[in-house]
Amino acid sequence: MNLFERYLTLWVALCILAGVALGHWLPGPFQAIGRLEVAQVNLPVAVLIWAMIIPMLLKIDFGALHQVREHWRGIGVTLFINWAVKPFSMALLGWIFVSHLFKPWLPADQIESYIAGLILLAAAPCTAMVFVWSNLTNGEPHFTLSQVAVNDLIMVVAFAPIVGLLLGLSAITVPWDTLFLSVVLYIVVPVIVAQLWRKALLRSGRLAATLARLGPVSLVSLLATLVLLFGFQGEQIIRQPLVIVLLAVPITIQVYFNSGLAYLLNKKLGVAHCVAGPSALIGASNFFELAVAAAISLFGFQSGAALATVVGVLIEVPVMLSVVKIVNSSKGWYERSSS
Repeated sequence: MNLFERYLTLWVALCILAGVALGHWLPGPFQAIGRLEVAQVNLPVAVLIWAMIIPMLLKIDFGALHQVREHWRGIGVTLFINWAVKPFSMALLGWIFVSHLFKPWLPADQIESYIAGLILLAAAPCTAMVFVWSNLTNGEPHFTLSQVAVNDLIMVVAFAPIVGLLLGLSAITVPWDTLFLSVVLYIVVPVIVAQLWRKALLRSGRLAATLARLGPVSLVSLLATLVLLFGFQGEQIIRQPLVIVLLAVPITIQVYFNSGLAYLLNKKLGVAHCVAGPSALIGASNFFELAVAAAISLFGFQSGAALATVVGVLIEVPVMLSVVKIVNSSKGWYERSSS
């Protein structure tokens, strides 16, 4: 993890402060940006989201799918957590904390929107940062690569139905046309573009050099998106800063619950620690770039859903680093109890 990635939480916090301040002092430019929409898609944000996602997807080799057989137990555990546990556990945590325990301290008109943002955050497994987490736990690289490739393929067809189901269960009106448009724009199109570009770079031998140059582009695009988001959210945050703290609670619980469950299931199945570690981390982390983009498309810049997904960005790095520490420090216990 480079210096920029290691202190991502700090940069996110600074962008939040910058966005809130700029939105308060210069509301006109932010309102003008917000009006640049086609079919409910904000064009500046769409460009920034593609700039975030496509460089990350360039790293994915779908040719690694043949390696699934070698690590089928670890991959099975991660798929179970990502698609059968995490979205539903987040919906439950949102109902418990946002709809009930924290309801007196949250804006009544945003309750459903906050829950929608939490669901969007949990419904897409992480694509890029998991390579960093896997490396920090000495994870098996072929497992990580094949797992991410499988998740990306599943996400193309499963993201919209799962989100639609859970939003429906939460009594939130599902804008299906916008939801499917978000899937096409932020999953299908980037995957196709990235894979075509990857093949061209492999033929020319410039893949590694291009990835090195594009790495900062993803993070800078993320931070620029946050400045825009918080420029629109600024007044609400100034009035109620407690909202961010309250939304962080179910997100944090979800990360520890899903990573712990994946880790224990891998141990139960006798999976090697070098696979169990990244499995737990992939099972817990979120594709927050997609969540942010979908929240903006579905509910708008100023929605509680957009704010909830951004809170996920804010706490992702420190919480996941703590999970890395737990996985590494428990390696002796894991291997003794699995032998």
